Formats: sequence, structure tokens, C-alpha cells
Amino acid sequence: MRKWLVGAACAAALAVPVAVVAQNNAIEAPANEAMANATAPEAIPISRDILHVQVILDKLGFGPGILDGREGMSLTNALKGFQEARGLEVTGEIDQDTLVQLYQYRGWRPTRTLRLSPAIFEGPFLNPIPDDPNEQAKLDGLPYRTPLEKLAEMFHTTPQVLIAMNGRDAAFGPNAVLTLPNALPAERNYPDNWNADWQRTAAALNVGSNSPKAAKITISKADGTLKLWDDQDQLIGQFTATLGSSTYPLPIGTWEVKGTAFNPDWGFDPDLIAGTAADAEAAVVPPGPNNPVGVVWIDLSKEHYGIHGTPEPQQIGRTESNGCIRLTNWDAARVAMMVGPGTPAIFTE
Repeated sequence: MRKWLVGAACAAALAVPVAVVAQNNAIEAPANEAMANATAPEAIPISRDILHVQVILDKLGFGPGILDGREGMSLTNALKGFQEARGLEVTGEIDQDTLVQLYQYRGWRPTRTLRLSPAIFEGPFLNPIPDDPNEQAKLDGLPYRTPLEKLAEMFHTTPQVLIAMNGRDAAFGPNAVLTLPNALPAERNYPDNWNADWQRTAAALNVGSNSPKAAKITISKADGTLKLWDDQDQLIGQFTATLGSSTYPLPIGTWEVKGTAFNPDWGFDPDLIAGTAADAEAAVVPPGPNNPVGVVWIDLSKEHYGIHGTPEPQQIGRTESNGCIRLTNWDAARVAMMVGPGTPAIFTE
């Protein structure tokens, strides 16, 4: 489905974890030199206690952003959302009252130790991917650059975090046993009316199938968040988002969801994208996780605006968009499961 868009890529103490090696239903990954040679620019301190909090919040639908065992803006936002939903004082901190509420989910361990096999990472891969949309339009698709990038997105993190968790000498090839953030969902019982391609995408992103339905969306420019509410006005999900820019500000007002495109292509219109070269031509960029709108586009009644994914999850909330609401691919996929045509989307300052 073509979309002509403005948006361009638009201290805890919970438990002592015990990792389990998965012998059955193995997570699959291939050998690839890019995995072994990926460079972490600096040592990344990873707190298992913080990672445990992130994993629980991620599974509950209060997205902490990248699962990296570190404090930061996205974790603070997720804690605020969880605290609001549970009627706690909204501090954005891992305080005692929050730990009491999280304790019941302590069985969701911060990491899983899993054996890798080659099937899922058979490709295609493309590295480098051209930056120019007109060059991207000549490609068959915009897949992951490397198996390590794909593995990281599957587990809601970054290649650098995976390397930090397992060491630079870790073998990232077939049958390797790796420690990974526990992004695995409880179930993947997707609706029968989903096409097979989208079911595979959702499964590969470890997006569970039991998310509640939302009666409305609210998007706060001040907070940098997208919130979902049920028909009792109860907060049921929240995600940090990239929201517009000075050139294309967030369109304050009440809109609604028109529909959703899964694994969409992207219609590049140079007249709608800030900083476009004068000689750029309109083009249709093919689908893929590195498509500028990621793996999903939730179309809004405000022309050219939507909620979508991104090829750069680590940049969410830290860069500008061309007006749209940008989420990580896994968060965008989850939101897409919670909304439908007619769902109100209320944009506030």
C-alpha cells in the first residue's frame, strides 16, 4: 500500500535470575562476519536489576525503549506510565511502591539464554543501504543490514548491547548459546485474518498477541509519549515517541485512525520532506524493516500524518521527525494491534 507521508525516516532489587538454555523451539540465527566484527564504541554498563524492570514494563505495554539495563528518558517515561496506570505517585523512578507493584511479575526473568540456529537469519541482508530515497526505490526491499541487527531488533535492543552482554569473543553463529534480553512474548496466537507475511513479522519482533483493545490514543508533545486508553478511561499502554519538528510540528487537535498498512512501502514526496535536495524526484521506497516508516503505518485522518515504525530504534525521542509519530518497530506493531479504524487520536501540547 503506497503512503505519501510527511513522516520520514515520521536501583531495583527484584530477583536473582536463573537463565535457561532453550533446547526446543530454538531462536534461530546465522553465522555472519558482520556479527563477530560489529563494533561497540564503548563498554556499556548493564544492570540486571534495571533490565529486569525494563523487561517487565515492556511485556506490560509500557515501553521502556531499548532493553539495555540502563536508566534513561524512555525508562523514566515507562515508569511514569506504569505508575499512573497503577494509581501510584508518578515519580518516574524505581521507588519502593513501584517495586511492590512489579514484584508480582518477577517470574519474567531479565534475560534468556538461548541456543541459536541458522534458519531465521537466512537473509536477505543489505549493507550498506543507500540514504537517498531515489536510490532506495531501485531496490527490491530494505531488509536488515546484518544478522546482528536483526537479532537485536528481535530482542528489543541494539547490536552494541548484545555484544556487551555476551562479550566481543562470543560466537554469534549457528548453535551458539547467547544471553539475550527476555523480550519473548507469552503467546503468538495471531488472528487468522492477518496475512502470513505480517504474522511472520510480528513473530520475529517478539510482539505478543494478547494486547488489549484501545478506545482512544493520546499523544502529548510535552511528554513525548503516546498513550492508549480503554473504554473505562484506564491507561493500558504507553510508549516514548518522536513527535514532529520545528518545521513540521505535531498537528494539535483530534483525529482518528483510518486504517493500517503492514510492511508498507513508502511514497517519498520531496515537497513534504525537510532538507530534500532540489533535484530529488518522487519515488516509492519498497518495504522492509529499514524502510523509513519501518514495518507498519497507522494512517490518520490528518492528511500525510501517521504513526509508524523506524529503522533506528535507538533514536526514538532523541531526534526530530517530519511531523509524524515515530515508534520502535516493535512498539509500532503493538500499537497497531490495539487500535482500528475510527479510534480517536488526540494530539495535545
